[in-house]
Amino acid sequence: MRINKKEFLQKHHLTDKIKDIDIDWNVINDIHDDFNEYKKNYESQAEFIATILRTHENIHSVKSRVKNPDRLIEKIIRKIPSRKNKYGKNFSFSVDNYKEEITDLIGIRAIHIFKEDWEEIHKFIMKTWKVIEITANVRDGDDTEKFKELGIEINSRKSGYRSVHYLIEFFPTNQRVIAEIQVRTIFEEGYGEIDHKLRYSHKEIPEVLALNLLLFNRIAGSSDEMASLINLLNKNWSQMEGKYDEVIKSKNNQILKIKDKILYNINIDEKEKNDLISSIDKIVKDDIPVDFGKNMIQT
Repeated sequence: MRINKKEFLQKHHLTDKIKDIDIDWNVINDIHDDFNEYKKNYESQAEFIATILRTHENIHSVKSRVKNPDRLIEKIIRKIPSRKNKYGKNFSFSVDNYKEEITDLIGIRAIHIFKEDWEEIHKFIMKTWKVIEITANVRDGDDTEKFKELGIEINSRKSGYRSVHYLIEFFPTNQRVIAEIQVRTIFEEGYGEIDHKLRYSHKEIPEVLALNLLLFNRIAGSSDEMASLINLLNKNWSQMEGKYDEVIKSKNNQILKIKDKILYNINIDEKEKNDLISSIDKIVKDDIPVDFGKNMIQT
């Protein structure tokens, strides 16, 4: 199916952007047809990568997709100026090079719950595939120390978009395939989806929407911080519960030893013996009140 040039440019708000760009629409249509032929293979490869990622315990959920053919053509058109700047004015996209130049034909999204889960997921990806590029998309003011320690390229996004992107390469056949894995938290995913929807719905986002989107970004960032705090408190609480159980077990063991001594080793009358045993039984059965809130603060 051939692309209607006029309708396509209007639909994707590209009419003004290509005034000074020489585009061979026969080549564009050839790329569109070629990609449609490969699309089924890419879908199988995307699901294979997603299945491997789902085995990691820190990954909450995984999404996979193959680029929509029309989105591919739109991206190619938008990338023409930057590619000419990179390779020279004679550069042009072709059936032979577009798979190398457009690196997100296969897209996988790995979503995790807590920010601190990212590092273990990062290690897993690095161990599992050949990673050819990593970019950490952050917002100004974010903590980027860990990315710097690992030598990861940092890209500060004005939109507030946050996500770590990995380009991996593999050879399911004789042809080299590049796929993009995006790793982000649940809250980053929510913001990213809404941001993406708005940007593709408007030629330019209206100011009222942009301001509210910025506010939402701050809320999403704060939610991530709150989730991490809750996770830390939960771990501390679990540790305290474990210590509490150990103390109770120790006390019970000591009391049982005293009971044995009363029963078998101490020469006292029967009534006194029974009263002592009853008192000890009461201590064993009674719950020992512990002020967890106070201990959590001290921790």
